[in-house]
Amino acid sequence: MQSGWGRRRWWEFRQGHSIYLVFALTFINFILISYRLLIEKITIFKELIPELWVFALVFLIVYVPAAILIGFWHRRTQLRVETTMIQQQNPVLATMIRTLLDVQTGVATKEEIDEFRKMLTKIERKKE
Repeated sequence: MQSGWGRRRWWEFRQGHSIYLVFALTFINFILISYRLLIEKITIFKELIPELWVFALVFLIVYVPAAILIGFWHRRTQLRVETTMIQQQNPVLATMIRTLLDVQTGVATKEEIDEFRKMLTKIERKKE
């Protein structure tokens, strides 16, 4: 794949937009809509939290630690699963590992080599 100047700028635009700008915009949008629909429409909440900046502050105090805890849980448990699944479907990685296996043939048993080769061949077929 050629990566000319235009393609690189397009990729950088998409990354900046989808990862950073949209994240910030949706976060602000969520706070504004939640305040409008939850706080302003319900009298009890409006008396407790009379202004938008108070709601935003309370929201951030609750939301940020919750997001950190969920991110920590994700990193500790789900990231391994996701990484394993992605690696099992990566034909380039399968080709590299198979090549390394061919170099190290004297280390593994014939059955292990055959089983590993079958697994890698199955993964490699997915790239076609």
